[in-house]
Amino acid sequence: MAQKITKGIKTLLAEANARVATLPVAEAKALYDDPDHVFVDLRDIREVQRSGMIPGAFSCPRGMLEFWIDPDSPYHKPVFNQDKTYVFYCASAWRSALAAQAAQEMGLAPVMHLEGGFTEWVKQDGPVAEKT
Repeated sequence: MAQKITKGIKTLLAEANARVATLPVAEAKALYDDPDHVFVDLRDIREVQRSGMIPGAFSCPRGMLEFWIDPDSPYHKPVFNQDKTYVFYCASAWRSALAAQAAQEMGLAPVMHLEGGFTEWVKQDGPVAEKT
């Protein structure tokens, strides 16, 4: 018997976007180098290597986010233990909406995600750095 999905991605995204602040690219361009903000690139490393990333962003593959946030995890990253505003982004603002909601539910705050993702960032001439 085929699976019956009771809550699809459209619903999940709508719920996440209702709970998480969205940062327009125009505003994000003024904040990406602000020391009080941490931009977190959730894209797969191959995506980052192919198209670059927002300068100064922290690369965190989506699959590791919860493990890297939790200070009790053996995989914890200190970047997530700062008194800063976290701005998550991915290619199209889908993964980042879900990730920001998960981070917020874990207690990370303040958290938001980039409207339109990296695709919109590039479209609006946001600066791009190569992954080093």
